Amino acid sequence: MINPFIQALIFLINTVFDIYILLLMLRFLLTLMQVGFRNDPLLQLLLKLTNPPLQLLYSFIPGWKNIDIAAIVLMLMLKMLEWDLVNLLWGKSIGWFGLFILSFANILSLIIYIFIFSVLIQVILEWVTPRDGYNPINNILYYLNEPLLRPVRNWIKPMQGHGIDFAPLVVTIGLYLTNILMVGFLLQLA
Repeated sequence: MINPFIQALIFLINTVFDIYILLLMLRFLLTLMQVGFRNDPLLQLLLKLTNPPLQLLYSFIPGWKNIDIAAIVLMLMLKMLEWDLVNLLWGKSIGWFGLFILSFANILSLIIYIFIFSVLIQVILEWVTPRDGYNPINNILYYLNEPLLRPVRNWIKPMQGHGIDFAPLVVTIGLYLTNILMVGFLLQLA
């Protein structure tokens, strides 16, 4: 049985690391999807929170096209450090290769779940917000999700007149299957 103090410390470590990695992942995905950060105060806050460590990494890790490689490296380093600290508190040890694969699988799973939840949030917001009303979150979600939804909408056309769009359902199922297959395989490998 694990000591409650150790369990609380593990919870705090996981929470702090996972929240910051989530912020880095959002910045990475929004940069990848070429969402503009200038006009939105929420995105400006995201930049301020994630800039300090990334500015250091940008000096020796260049980006490639619109892929923020420094953010990927930082996320992997933070996830590896998180797992290492947790394993140290549990009294377990994982080799560096296993730690890297485990961290990579967790980051990949996080990307998939961000897309799953962003698609679900976008669907809910489309139901409850008026068509002519502007919502900055709708705009961000559109730019984030449209590259996934557009090919499915081209394949399965929305039902005209009924307002039923099956693309979010198909994309969500595909993302869940990707998580089960890819992340599951990587976790077995670790």
